[in-house]
Amino acid sequence: MTAPLSSDRSRAALRISARVSGEFLLVLAGLAVTLWLLGRMWSVVWPLVVGLLLTTLTWPAARFLRRRGWPPALAASVVTVLFLLVAAGVVALIAVPVASQSGELTDGVVEGIQRLREWAAGPPLNIGDAQINQAFDSAVSRAQEGVGSMVGAVVTGVSTVVNGVVTAVLALFLMFFFLKDGPRFLPWLSRQLPGRLATDVPAVFERGWATLGSFVRSQAAVGLLDAVLIGLGLWILGVPLVLPLAVLTFVSAFVPIIGALFAGFVAVLIALVSNGLTDALIVLAIIVVVQQLEGNVFQPMIQSRGLGLHAAVVLLAVTLGGSLAGIVGSLLAVPIAALIAVVWNYVREQLVVPTDDTSTGEPDAGVVVPS
Repeated sequence: MTAPLSSDRSRAALRISARVSGEFLLVLAGLAVTLWLLGRMWSVVWPLVVGLLLTTLTWPAARFLRRRGWPPALAASVVTVLFLLVAAGVVALIAVPVASQSGELTDGVVEGIQRLREWAAGPPLNIGDAQINQAFDSAVSRAQEGVGSMVGAVVTGVSTVVNGVVTAVLALFLMFFFLKDGPRFLPWLSRQLPGRLATDVPAVFERGWATLGSFVRSQAAVGLLDAVLIGLGLWILGVPLVLPLAVLTFVSAFVPIIGALFAGFVAVLIALVSNGLTDALIVLAIIVVVQQLEGNVFQPMIQSRGLGLHAAVVLLAVTLGGSLAGIVGSLLAVPIAALIAVVWNYVREQLVVPTDDTSTGEPDAGVVVPS
């Protein structure tokens, strides 16, 4: 005979479920309001994000000069001027040629997908047109949008110094002030906050800054190595559009996992269209070798510590970011997820029961919060 349900326990379970659901809805409402505010202030938030990303790249040089006795303002000014010179050189030597060849790159990808369609329709697969038409049309549209947005993103991002006007000026000024006054920000913030917030908030900011800097610099270095090695292989094989493909490889490095697959797929398609199946297979082999070197040699050497994110989390973050904000969302998804993980890990550290309390085995022991 089945034992009857306890009415008291059932009511308690319903109360707990209702409370948890209400708290969860409040959290979702808070996130929705935060995202809405960010969207309304995007004209200010975007230059701030760009300025922070540029600062993570240029801070090592500024720190080197400051440690050699240079005044903060002079070190920040020299690094900013050098950055402008490098950016102008990149625009002249790379961005302009890439922009002029982006249409050819997109057409080559579409033609490569068409050849794959014809191959799939023949033996041994014998997939009928009715089965692949929809997939082909979707792949063409995604290729056109993806390649165009990837190339457009790097061209726009690099050429903002010349054409971005408001975003470029704000980002550069913010980068200069971050380089000049950045080390004084956390002590100032600590003085403005009451109680434990004076310790917790600066600690989270410090960890988040270290994580963001590690991600940006390591991905930039690994992406540059990938672009040089893969571009060299394409150049040796005589594959056209080497420069756009190398730039695409570099930009894709900032979208872990998915970016590498996308850039490699585009390179193989261009090789298939221009040089034939043999060279396409050689390009595929080059990409696989370079990716293995990246994962087993370059990444451990350049990046001292990982982001602490599982591959599934990275995939979900990139997918969500792309669906919400397109290519910008894909590029920012992983660092944002890493920053959220930093906050979560810090909160967990503060909520952990000390070892001497857990050893007593008392299940109702309260959380001890240090004063």
